[in-house]
Amino acid sequence: MIAYIDGKLTYKDATHAVIDVHGVGYEIRISLQTFGAIQEGERCRLHTILHVKEDAHTLYGFLDRAEKKIFVDLTSVTGIGPNTALMMLSSLSAAEIQHAIVSEDIRTIQSIKGIGAKTAQRIVLELRDKMKKDVYLTPSSPTFAVTSNNTLRSEALSALTTLGIPRNIAEKSIESVLKREGAGISLEQLIKMALKAS
Repeated sequence: MIAYIDGKLTYKDATHAVIDVHGVGYEIRISLQTFGAIQEGERCRLHTILHVKEDAHTLYGFLDRAEKKIFVDLTSVTGIGPNTALMMLSSLSAAEIQHAIVSEDIRTIQSIKGIGAKTAQRIVLELRDKMKKDVYLTPSSPTFAVTSNNTLRSEALSALTTLGIPRNIAEKSIESVLKREGAGISLEQLIKMALKAS
């Protein structure tokens, strides 16, 4: 298993990052929490999980161990794959997910795109006792400004379609959030709100 990747961040978008380690570029799937905290051109270390399927080997990367631990816990739940777990971590922080599970807040878990009532109940049932024992560090939630409104829209649209939201629904959700919140919203906030709206 690859525990972490440490190198120069050469590219990032809302769903992927590429880290150059001695001339080899590793493409890593990331959450919005991680996306908001890393800066292109700077050295970064992402804690990773290698997910192997018959037709693909995919690296999932996390800024801190708490986010990685939540990802591992979520993927241990029947019916929750790595993409769903990553979407959950893009919608809520690791601490928010833990709090929702421990406090049996089905509504918060169900507010995440792709999580229905039965799945939310299963997550709580399978992880509640385990998470009561675990202590997760509260990750910081940095935000960042995006200068161009068109760039903001296109990056948000790219992220939502990559997460499996149909393009027309994603466009409507983004438009709705931008009208309500204004152009000063960060990309991370826009994607989170659009995920909840779609």
